[in-house]
Amino acid sequence: MSNSSSITQFLLLAFADRRELQLLHFWLFLGIYLAALLGNGLIITAIACDHHLHTPMYFFLLNLSLLDLGSISTTVPKAMANLLWDTRAISYQGCASRVFFFFLMISAEFYLLTIMAYDRYVAICQPLHYGTLLGSRACVHMAAAAWGGGILTGLLHTANTFSIPFCKGNALDQFFCEVPQILKLSCSGMYLREAGFIVISVCVAFGCFIFIVLSYVKIFRAVLRIPSEQGQHKAFSTSLPHLAVVSVFISTSFFAYLKPPSISSPLQDLVVAVLYSVVPPAVNPLIYSIRNQNLKDAIQKLVTRCFFRRNILPIFSISLLI
Repeated sequence: MSNSSSITQFLLLAFADRRELQLLHFWLFLGIYLAALLGNGLIITAIACDHHLHTPMYFFLLNLSLLDLGSISTTVPKAMANLLWDTRAISYQGCASRVFFFFLMISAEFYLLTIMAYDRYVAICQPLHYGTLLGSRACVHMAAAAWGGGILTGLLHTANTFSIPFCKGNALDQFFCEVPQILKLSCSGMYLREAGFIVISVCVAFGCFIFIVLSYVKIFRAVLRIPSEQGQHKAFSTSLPHLAVVSVFISTSFFAYLKPPSISSPLQDLVVAVLYSVVPPAVNPLIYSIRNQNLKDAIQKLVTRCFFRRNILPIFSISLLI
């Protein structure tokens, strides 16, 4: 990273010039961030504590919640701090580390969503082979492959992006260190290698997307052949939330990295970035739990247990003392 001697910091996008609007954006981001922490934290805790949810589907969902927490934590807290302290600066090293962790999280999440599509395909289309194809060791290996693929992707993009010389200032038109915005600061013709890696990553992502689509075509065919309406409802309740998450994540991220520069604008880039980097981690817990009765029951038990211990036990202890 030879640029560290010439550029010591980047300037992120300022949401507003007025202090009132800055504080409004701060509270908005804080609400979204707390919702993501609460929702994903409840899912992780419920799956970890309820032995009925120790199955491949919920194991992958636990990993997805961890990745959601990681991805939103690389973007939103720094934006909140800048809004609160009325600054735009982020250090060169801080920007590079956030690019690495952001690519790690979103790449691993995309690989994990592909694995979850395979999990639903085997569970619905080949239920007799589910225990064999998705045993505990196989699930751990798949999750490790998703995390490892995310680490490799993050390393490649970070090393290539920050080895490019910058000669167009240090102001980014985005509220976090997004690679397309960083490449706009590079010297003419020097960003082609990183652009090539982005194209390769998009091709890999498109291959995963095709796999997910084909998996769900077979899943829906199998579900429609189920004779009972209750069986169809149960199959759709575990498949449709995953398809909704995949659709939002893929459409927004593809548009952010593949849109032509001619249709780009700061407001549009900001909205798209929020849609693929901030909104999914906050709404994924709601999407996955709203039609999943087992997960809703586990969360309800967890909340009830915590409430009981926090409120009833102190009262019981006081009554004993009296």
